[in-house]
Amino acid sequence: MSDSGKKLVSKATLSYQEMQKLASHEDLLIRCQLAERHDLKPEILYFLAEDEEMEVRRRIAVNPTTPRQADLLLASDAEEEVRLQLTDKIANLAPDVSSDQQNKIQILTLEALRVLSRDQATKVRQILSEALKDVVDAPGEIIKHLAQDMELVVAGPILQFSPVLSDEDLLEIITSSHCKGALNAISKRHKVSETISDAVIATNEESAIADLLGNQSAQIREDTLDMLAERAEAITNWHEPLLQRPKLSPKAAKKMAHYLAENLLNTLQARTDLPADVINVVKEQVKKRIECDSPVEDAPDPMDILRELKEKDELDEMKLHDWLDDSQWLMATSALAVLADLPRVTIKKIIASQSGKGIMALSWKAGLSAEMGEKLQFKLAKMPIPNLLKPAENGEYPLTEDELTWHLELFGH
Repeated sequence: MSDSGKKLVSKATLSYQEMQKLASHEDLLIRCQLAERHDLKPEILYFLAEDEEMEVRRRIAVNPTTPRQADLLLASDAEEEVRLQLTDKIANLAPDVSSDQQNKIQILTLEALRVLSRDQATKVRQILSEALKDVVDAPGEIIKHLAQDMELVVAGPILQFSPVLSDEDLLEIITSSHCKGALNAISKRHKVSETISDAVIATNEESAIADLLGNQSAQIREDTLDMLAERAEAITNWHEPLLQRPKLSPKAAKKMAHYLAENLLNTLQARTDLPADVINVVKEQVKKRIECDSPVEDAPDPMDILRELKEKDELDEMKLHDWLDDSQWLMATSALAVLADLPRVTIKKIIASQSGKGIMALSWKAGLSAEMGEKLQFKLAKMPIPNLLKPAENGEYPLTEDELTWHLELFGH
């Protein structure tokens, strides 16, 4: 560093001509020192923003007095380090551009944010996301764009924390392409609405539903919790968060007793919002389940007993309903075979197909309701919720008799 240049750049005040001279100085260290000053004219700062040396441009990016025109230029800088430094600074200006964007400075700041939110470097977008995640007045279009990013480190903080995202924005993300882990981030938001909870649950993504259940501020309908309690038998990471849910219904508690691990029963018993009779029922059901827990192959074939019940007109939908709720799969499939007058192997084939139409056809052939047809899909075939074929609005089967017959014929009957 030349002595004259060093003395000049260290002066308390500089004339315009001195600024020009230093901005073109051949010594890199002098230009770097100049770039850190807060008393430079805007055009000098803009000139330095185009310096051939990255270190000069980086210091201009950090400088809070750099004009927005220069910031916008640096937002597209070839060097990632320059853009990273700019992102740290420019993100703090976001609240100033959310309302009235007629001001030229606001427009340029918004444009710089827009460019950075589309930066090819994940780290740049990540820093911007972290800076804006809890800013109430952050620009909506920038927030939504970051929320749709295909990198979780970018989208995750916005999806979990941003107050700017509306339920409509979240629904759009849930129902469209999103990065792996996006639903988990949404499920962890503070005060998730019932609408968003329903949408997350409809995706059938087990880990996201587990996070939703574990979020005490998430609103989940009672009938939805009952449904999840039914489905949770084979999904162990749902068990504990289900037990911790506020307002767990007695119905759900009884269902969970059929598969709950013994060590979790104490958690259930410790709840103060369940009636004593429900706790007693849970205890009895757990005890019964443990005592009767033996391989299906060891159970006696119930076909003869079920045929006798049918002849006495005692084999009805209510009994089938109870067997399904008690996870007595052999009794349920055997009852369907007897009611539909079909071989049990055919029943198993229809159930294994996970065809909503085929299972509805089976329910119809067995003389059961369309509502039971839906339950067979959910409980017996364990079909994903979005794939369930539901009854028509009037409660009848959603297919004609010819269609029901045709779907049965697909299985040889």
